[in-house]
Amino acid sequence: MTAVVVYGATGHTGRFVVAELLERGLTPVLSGRNAAQLEALAAEYGDLAVRAATMDDPASLDRALAGAAAVINTAGPFAVTGGPVVEAALRAGIPYVDVAAEIEANATMFADHAEAARKSGTAVVPAMAFFGGLGDLLATAAMGDWAAADEVQVAYGLSSWHPTAGTREAGKVSHERREGRRVRFTGGALEYHEDQPSEQDWNFPAPLGRRTVIAGFTMADVVTVPSHVAVPEVHTYMAVEAAKDLANQETPAPKAVDESGRSDQTFVVDVVVRAGGAERRASARGQDIYAITAPLAVEAVQRILAGNTRAKGLASAGAMFDAADFLKALSPHLTVDLPN
Repeated sequence: MTAVVVYGATGHTGRFVVAELLERGLTPVLSGRNAAQLEALAAEYGDLAVRAATMDDPASLDRALAGAAAVINTAGPFAVTGGPVVEAALRAGIPYVDVAAEIEANATMFADHAEAARKSGTAVVPAMAFFGGLGDLLATAAMGDWAAADEVQVAYGLSSWHPTAGTREAGKVSHERREGRRVRFTGGALEYHEDQPSEQDWNFPAPLGRRTVIAGFTMADVVTVPSHVAVPEVHTYMAVEAAKDLANQETPAPKAVDESGRSDQTFVVDVVVRAGGAERRASARGQDIYAITAPLAVEAVQRILAGNTRAKGLASAGAMFDAADFLKALSPHLTVDLPN
């Protein structure tokens, strides 16, 4: 069976990825920093291999990836794990996929590892997750035959947001890296600023409808989309309810409501692409932003291993895959509306 290393396997998202790999007939290899937790998770499944590894020990990462077909990095903060794990993947010559939502970590991945991935011909897909990957796929599918756009807008309609410990830690790292500033993509570049965010209304597709969102709530799409789309403006928006949940340090972690471990959180991602006065729209809706990351990441690995890709080396989801076909393949998990 095809072995795929899951680094960060015992984390909230990592567990979803492990289950998705098994569901698709792939063999997860459990990896991460805590050997005892990895052994406990392996015991839940019976006979999964465990290979503990740490960021300060490249040899341990090499051992973890030995003989594997690919690696999925689910361990944040990715500012800490992204570099060492992708470098180990490049040494092993195996595809690397991560689920990073950290804007700076994603930008660093493109800046620091694109050339090595290109030279080795190794597929590297960062931000292959709900934030960064899904919006990029929707924007790319909406673009269709357009070669460029004037603006891409990605609006997140989350019913709530109960962040994991990993989400909170990644947010803390990003806040420190920005020295408290905010970031946006405008004029064709990332820009740090101290402007306060504002509220506005957004007309989401049914059943969500008109909702108040935070404008300037910037997510990883500002890295993934312009990495391959000629567009000077990429703006993201977040439902007020979800933004308040995230800001509240007392908001608890996600609570499972079904056998798969999903929470009762629902979402709609609505993408609008504008060019020359014309507008195209694509949207997706589903349940649990952490759970949906698993089929996104695993579908990416399967397509890479099958040679079903459109780019070589390092690329975002929209550049690496046929976006519309990829989204349709997620139909058991996601309801998608694309332009005709």
